[in-house]
Amino acid sequence: MIDEIRVSNLALIREAELSLSSGLTVLTGETGAGKTALLSALKLLMGERADASQVREGEPYAEVEGRIFTDAKDTEGFTVSRRLSADGRSRVRIDGSLGSVRELSERVAPLMDLCGQHEHQRLLDASTHVGMVDAWAQGSIATPLKAYRSDLLAAREAARELERVEAAARTEGFRLEDARFAIDRIDEVDPHEGELEELEETLPRAEHAEALAACAHEAAEALSGEGGALDPLNSAIAELSRMGGVDGKLSEFADMLAGAAITLEDVAQDLRRYRDGVDFDPAELARLQERYAALKGLLRQFGPHMEDVFQRRAEAQELLSLVSDSDARIARARRALEEAESKLAQSAKELRRARNVAGPRFCREVTRQMARLEMGRAELVWESRKLPRERWTDAGPDSYELLYRSGPGLTPRPLRRIASGGELSRVMLASMVVLGEADGVDTLVFDEVDAGVGGAVARSLAVVLADLARTHQVIVVTHVAQVAVVATEHYVVSKSDGDIPETRLSKVTGDERVREVARMLSGDTGEASIAHAREMLLEAGTL
Repeated sequence: MIDEIRVSNLALIREAELSLSSGLTVLTGETGAGKTALLSALKLLMGERADASQVREGEPYAEVEGRIFTDAKDTEGFTVSRRLSADGRSRVRIDGSLGSVRELSERVAPLMDLCGQHEHQRLLDASTHVGMVDAWAQGSIATPLKAYRSDLLAAREAARELERVEAAARTEGFRLEDARFAIDRIDEVDPHEGELEELEETLPRAEHAEALAACAHEAAEALSGEGGALDPLNSAIAELSRMGGVDGKLSEFADMLAGAAITLEDVAQDLRRYRDGVDFDPAELARLQERYAALKGLLRQFGPHMEDVFQRRAEAQELLSLVSDSDARIARARRALEEAESKLAQSAKELRRARNVAGPRFCREVTRQMARLEMGRAELVWESRKLPRERWTDAGPDSYELLYRSGPGLTPRPLRRIASGGELSRVMLASMVVLGEADGVDTLVFDEVDAGVGGAVARSLAVVLADLARTHQVIVVTHVAQVAVVATEHYVVSKSDGDIPETRLSKVTGDERVREVARMLSGDTGEASIAHAREMLLEAGTL
């Protein structure tokens, strides 16, 4: 719902503000006063294409700002603005942050419906008709539609699986030979999890076994062998201990060196054990080197990691399995597809039945509202055409369209081919009344829905618009007094004279509203017109 709109420098408008209620708001004024500029402002907020010619003469830019609520429970809403420069550039802000025209279209457009004579209405797009009926008959349509979509998804997945196994069965030549080669090559080496990492740790020790043993032997001899470090160390300890009787400090040094001697002796023994434990086996070394080379060869072919090698074998094995077991797999996939298609056919039948009950009922309700709008014996007709299976979509197994028949005995035809602009607006109005709150659109804007009507038709139109305003925010550009008097808010659009005319927007109440209705009735504000206008407003309860 639109809470308020501010327009600057758009067409003939210099500054205009519009505060809207949740009911019916009318815009009235002389022809050419600039009412269409306000509709252009709404289109800009909805993300429609902008034209630099819309910027007011002599101004650098035009700007439209609006505050919008998403639904009746929304207490904060969001703000949008769109600035159109005279050079054609457009800038969008949503809640103060930079946005795009696409975001406007996604956030604002779904909340509004412009129902002008020349707008691309939903009624002109046959693909939207089934959605209108589904929304209206949600209680009876939602369950079969959900089941149909679920079954359609399952059938698509079954078809993809059949295609996959059939493609695998057809696999031959290079791919099949490549799979066999990969399995043979990997199985020839027969790698194991963690084997390469273990070899990378142990192989260097095996390759340098002799050097490692020699190093450990020489180090042990340097410590405790003949002439090693322990001999002079022990001599030093003995001499320090002997003189410790003279000076106790030398005894402390002797004790410290004795601890070091024990440590050196332990290290020497550990080095000899390490030396004795080194096993230099040329045959084992050759085996490890050969094994390491084989694993590295697999990495060059299928790597760069061993995980890739194992994955390649698994994929090749699956491919060969699919081919070798192709007949059984294809048979199972075909049975699964047949079962899915059978289930889908049943759910499609149930959805078709539900829609073909709801569609005509919707048309009858709209036709009844059309009769209230003095549209004679014109009616809407529900048309359902079965589609071949390959053309079924998420929308359903059939194509659906609301057709228009202007009188008994005439052939129903698509609305876009038969109905005039005024008729379309009234059919849309009748449809919106029937849809009520189910259509998902909060704001309806009607431009010249009353074109060419008067008398009883105008009164009926006013009553229907008032009914629609109970479930929607309705904005109507009108020249008909009967419509204007039932509105909860009334704005007058006027144009001042001057070198560059200026459109002004003012809210009218009380006597000002009486005078505007009088002008609409007879073109003047004489006593008789004033009296008639006041009587109409009092009767409508809006004065």
